[in-house]
Amino acid sequence: MIVGCPKEIKAQEHRVGLVPSSVREYVNHGHKVIMETGAGLGINFTDEDYKEAGAEIRGTAKEIFDEADMIVKVKEPQAVECAMLRKDQILFTYLHLAADAEQAKGLMDSGCVAIAYETVTGRDGKGLPLLAPMSEVAGRLGTIVGSNYLQKHLGGTGRLLCGVPGVLPAKVMVIGGGVAGFNAARVAVGMGADVTILERDHDRIRYLDDYFGNEAKVVYSSVDYIEKTAPEMDLIIGAVLIPGASAPKLVTREMLKKMAKGTVIVDIAIDQGGCFETSKPTTHSDPVYVIEDVVHYCVANMPGAVPLSSALALNHAVLPYGLKIADMGWKEALMADPNLRNGLNVCRGEITYKSVAEALNLPFNPQPKDLAA
Repeated sequence: MIVGCPKEIKAQEHRVGLVPSSVREYVNHGHKVIMETGAGLGINFTDEDYKEAGAEIRGTAKEIFDEADMIVKVKEPQAVECAMLRKDQILFTYLHLAADAEQAKGLMDSGCVAIAYETVTGRDGKGLPLLAPMSEVAGRLGTIVGSNYLQKHLGGTGRLLCGVPGVLPAKVMVIGGGVAGFNAARVAVGMGADVTILERDHDRIRYLDDYFGNEAKVVYSSVDYIEKTAPEMDLIIGAVLIPGASAPKLVTREMLKKMAKGTVIVDIAIDQGGCFETSKPTTHSDPVYVIEDVVHYCVANMPGAVPLSSALALNHAVLPYGLKIADMGWKEALMADPNLRNGLNVCRGEITYKSVAEALNLPFNPQPKDLAA
């Protein structure tokens, strides 16, 4: 199979779908890898590094899309990239379609086979192994950037997250105790903040309580609790995920009106539409805005801020699945692995993931042609 990796073109995105070590694995499996020139420069991998790993270099993204059987990326294809996709070409990347009707239409129109990292499930259908590494990065960054924007000259309340002797630390609420929320809370606890984690799954609540002990408060998430306690917080991190679906809006504009001026909210769920009513996607070059005197950080590709760590972690997670697709072909690979099959979001013009179809109010086909039950 010819595996192609174009340079990412989303604003301030420096990660790359294939690092040289991944290229070498594909080549060792007998596949041809083509890289767009400069694809890895954002994390200091040169064209020579890729050539040494066995890749061939192409001058433009169009050459990659024209030649490759499978496109491996990091972020969702932009409109110009969707236009270059062709029928039955495999796209393996993050998609986050529930909040992106335009992209969904572009993928459907192309006739490609789009497999989303974020809906591939783990063993026995549990966990999201290809989303987890970026959720870990985003969660940890969420606390770091939130702490930064608490500084007064950046619009925050002026409270130091960890406090100082004789002065209380900042109060941090993490909504959602999954991978991103856990990592956000872990960093906040490590920095000395007063941390509250909200979660609804009882098994997860018990796990979080066992892990953090007295270092963080773990509370069942409810509208009533959020309404009553959100105004007391200095930093609120939204980390709620419903796989493939739009994130629920858990903090309303009315709640913002009761918060102190300079409160900071970080919406890690912005890729899925965000879990704050007032959230809208931002970029690393213009990351924040203020509504009701509350600072909003809603960067849609947070791990892109630390692209070297992020790209390496992502490649390590994705590689076994990408090799399976390349070795077996997409049909056989998906039929053989139901967890990889859960990653199929769009196939030959049809939406094949229920939550995406429901979010976009589009027809849903759970059983595309040529895939066994």
